This record gives sequence, structure tokens and C-alpha cells, in this order.
Amino acid sequence: METGLATRVPVEPIDVRRLGPILGPERVEELLETAAALRRLLDGRRVVNVNSTPYGGGVAEMLRTLVGYTLGAGLETIWLVIEGNPEFFTITKRVHNGLYGGPGDGGELGVAEHARFDGVAERNLERVRPLVRAGDVVIVHDPQPSGLIAPLVELGAVVIWRCHVGYDGSNEWTERAWGFVRGYVEPAHAFVFSREPFAPAWIDRAWLGVIPPSIDPFAPKNRDLRGAEVLALLRGAGLLAGDGAPGDPRVRHVANIVRDGTLLDPQTPLVVQVSRWDRMKDMTGVMHGFVEHVPAGGARLLLAGPETAGVEDDPEGAEVWHETLAAWERLPRADRARVQLVAIPMADPVENALVVNALQRHASVVVQKSLAEGFGLTVAEAMWKARPVVASAVGGIVDQVVHGETGLLVDPTDLAGLGAAITRVLDDAVEAERFGRNARRRVEQRFLGDRHLFDYARLITRLVTS
Repeated sequence: METGLATRVPVEPIDVRRLGPILGPERVEELLETAAALRRLLDGRRVVNVNSTPYGGGVAEMLRTLVGYTLGAGLETIWLVIEGNPEFFTITKRVHNGLYGGPGDGGELGVAEHARFDGVAERNLERVRPLVRAGDVVIVHDPQPSGLIAPLVELGAVVIWRCHVGYDGSNEWTERAWGFVRGYVEPAHAFVFSREPFAPAWIDRAWLGVIPPSIDPFAPKNRDLRGAEVLALLRGAGLLAGDGAPGDPRVRHVANIVRDGTLLDPQTPLVVQVSRWDRMKDMTGVMHGFVEHVPAGGARLLLAGPETAGVEDDPEGAEVWHETLAAWERLPRADRARVQLVAIPMADPVENALVVNALQRHASVVVQKSLAEGFGLTVAEAMWKARPVVASAVGGIVDQVVHGETGLLVDPTDLAGLGAAITRVLDDAVEAERFGRNARRRVEQRFLGDRHLFDYARLITRLVTS
């Protein structure tokens, strides 16, 4: 039920020194020195993050880690989540799809939609305003809470708008979405995008920060798992046959699995895409590319995403799940037997993350065939686990995957090319291992939390001292 009020998310501090075995002592010491300098500069002022959900997506996962590290480094930081009703999230999903270059549901973004959006912003502001002080640095994430930007600037806060979505170009849908959101975000003091081409021309480049996302190698979704743990977690979730072997006791919720045939044999090569149930992730395209262009008789495909009821700010999730299910049901029975659909429960976020971790580690190939992509954290997650990745050459994915070195890039509209790339990796174990080894190294160098925090520290320092 909507209350119209933002809520504060509790986050435990994380000692950045735990990154030492991965980053080395010099990088950790530099991070601690940077945090100390920023703490002195802020002099009691806080860093406040505002977004629209505490669970169920890459933004929430990153915030939990980054806020934890920031607290662990001695900086006063809080995380607020706005609340909205289904109408509000339908509008913001429409904007989200538009910023990705797509029509979404094709609905209006006119006067009535602005009025509904403004009403939710005003009600959330009642709770946010007392929690933000003049001089605080407020990072507002994505379009959903952007109605708070102008009032927070008036309050005396230093406001950064962080947009996690984008499109390498423009079309009628991006122009329409930017037309809706521009008036809300333009008052911000600075703007952050994952890629420079995502920023529209009217953004002042002097105050544009390009900050790619990052993963936390110690989070439940990315922490190291032994081979036996991987199998036990997947047995516990109901995803693998076990021949009587027990599942992992940390998994208490069985996944919702759609299949036509027996449980997956642990020895069968598995191609996996893990994504939200979002049209831009093109789950049905992955399915058709696999069954039509990957030879039968060997690997199986598993398309996995969260239970749609667990992602509050994505009203299209259930629709896409049912669309994907309907496409699966239309396949010939022999093809249906090669594909499984999985909705992973969100009742326990840690349990959900461990199952995703195990699924990515068990995969022979991880796919991310997005039609558009702000960054694609599932790519970095799989690369960190040294898995070979086949992914679309769109958006932030091209900043992660170096074609032929850390994985393979494909045209998202070329299903035959997707099938050929998957087959190439499945058929060449030596190349697959090389891709995985190089992929992990690239994530270690570019996409861990220390780099992310350095980038924000530099931007905040410029804002506060200007």
C-alpha cells in the first residue's frame, strides 16, 4: 500500500580493507586516503542517495555496497527510497523505456502524467525534506525520484542526478522521454551517466561525470563459491537433478520453473541469461536464437529472472514473464525440452543472490542479448566469475566485453549470429577458458568498487569546492 513517504534503508558499514587481497595494499590505502580527504572537506555534511527500490535491480545492489563502503570509510551516508503507486511506476517505466530508445507501452507522457508524477514527488518530499540539510550532497538515481531535485536544490543541498539508463543516439522515443524528464533533472548541479553518449546535448558537459557501475566481489551474488556449493545451491532451488544429494540449507524457497522434461543434469552444458523480465533484455529473442541456431542434442538454455512481485518499481515485469512463457509454449515440443524459464524468489535477497551466483558459475556460456543497455551488471558479474560471455554490442556492454578477448559481441537483431557465437564458445573449451580468464582480469582492473568511489569522490570534491 502506498504511503507517499520515502523510507530510509538500513545499511551496515563495510570495511574497505576487505578488498585488500584483491586490490592490493596500495589501492586500498589510496582509497582510505581519498575518503579521509573527502570527510574533512564535507566537514559534517552527509551524502544522501535517493532511488525507488531497496531490492530487485542493479542500482539497489550497487547502492547497498557503495553506501556500506562509504560508511565503513567514516563518511556519514544515508539511503532513502521513495514510494509510489502503480500509476506512478507505469509512467516512470514509460520514461525508462523511452530513454532506452523504445516505445514501451506507447502510453501518454502529457499533462495528466506530469500531474500524477508531481503528486508522488510532493508526498515523498514531506518525508525527505527533514532528512536533508543544507550543504548535504544528494545523489538522485534515475527518473523516478527526479521530482525531488528542484526542491532539494532550493533547500541548499548539492544535488547530482545519476542516470543509469541510456541509448547511443536519439529517436522519437528518446526525445519524448527527455522532454518529460528534462524539467525535473535540469536544476541539478551535476549529472552522471554510465557513458558520455547517453547524455543529451543540453547537459552542461562541464558538469557531466561519466562513471561506469561496479560490482562488489564479496557480495552474495559475486563471492567465491566452491564447486560443491554451486551444485548444492542449484539443487536447493530446484534447478538441478541431485540423485538424492541434499540441497544447500541456505536456500529455503524453490524457484518457479517452467520446463517440459526432466530436471537439468549437472553434466549438461548450460547457456544462461539472468535478467529482469524487461522487453529490452529480449528473453524471447535469446530463446529463438538458441533453438533455431544452436545445434540440438547438447546444451540447454535457462532464462532466469526475479519473481515479478519482488520488483516494485517495474510494473511490466509480469507482462514480460507471461509474454516469454507464451513464446515458450508456442515452440515445438522438442525445442521446449531444450529451454527452461525460471523465476527466482525475492523473499530473501541474500538467498536470491546466492542462487544467481551459482547459476552464473555453473553456466558454460552467459548471454546478455539486450536490445539496449545502460551498462549490464550481469555481464560484469559473469566476467568476474571467469565465465565466457556472449552479449549484444550495445550501450555499456561494449565498455566491458572486448570482442575476441573477454567474450564475443553480437548484433542483437542477428539471431543466427547469436547462435553461432554461443556454438563457438560451447565447441572450443580452450577459447572459452581464455575468454573467462581475461574477463576476470578486466573486471578487477576497471569495474570494482574502489574505482567507482574514486570517481564519485572527484566529482563531489569539484562540486563542493567550486
